[in-house]
Amino acid sequence: MFKNLRILILLMILLTVAGTTWLSRWQAQSWTRPQVVTLYPINAGGDAATDAYLDRLDESAFAGLEPYFREQAASFGLPLSQPMRFVLARRVRALPPSVPRDGGALSAISWSLRMRWWAWRETPPSSPKPDVRLYLLYHPVVPGTVLPHSTGLEKGRLGLVNVFAGRAQEGSNQVVIAHETLHTFGATDKYDLGSLMPRFPEGYADPRREPRLPQSQAELMAGRIPLREDQARIPGGLGETVVGAGTAVEIGWVK
Repeated sequence: MFKNLRILILLMILLTVAGTTWLSRWQAQSWTRPQVVTLYPINAGGDAATDAYLDRLDESAFAGLEPYFREQAASFGLPLSQPMRFVLARRVRALPPSVPRDGGALSAISWSLRMRWWAWRETPPSSPKPDVRLYLLYHPVVPGTVLPHSTGLEKGRLGLVNVFAGRAQEGSNQVVIAHETLHTFGATDKYDLGSLMPRFPEGYADPRREPRLPQSQAELMAGRIPLREDQARIPGGLGETVVGAGTAVEIGWVK
């Protein structure tokens, strides 16, 4: 009797989780209203220079995001004048759990659960209610620094985004923010995980270009502009990127 009851409760929990996940994905990709993406700045290293930058941080550092997604969505015929709204929220003082380095499935699942628990506890209230929560981990600008890999989760609709605490880097910061935003809507990476080179054709902004290389823009989910077969560069701003047709299908802009 008690065993059957436990099994029934477990099945109900699993069905609830599955239903919630499906509903969240449907709402994210229905595009019947603007999706609110709320940005929570964090001083990743606790240094004074980053603190000073965050004290002056305002919406102008993200001004290109809304018009970019508006233009990209319109190019695919999405009948919504403002697909996304980006809101800058209060700073978060606590650091999130570190992303595992081993890449194993169990480590990823464990981190995902701990990350969602941390977000539930540490996220300050904001208005309007966020559909997507992005935690911006700001690092000091040091020449030659390579930032840790950023992560966007479709399940839970949140992300950790590593960016630089400098005005000159705000254009490239917006590229990373836009990339991780689309991960939360179901978009997949379109680059080779080993070489980080964009995959052809889905990772090219203009796969029909002749000659194919060099490209002049990056597909947003590929993250780099292919110059030669073995060389690509990081775009300096959103103006050097486009949302490709494959990505548009993944996020529901093309049915």
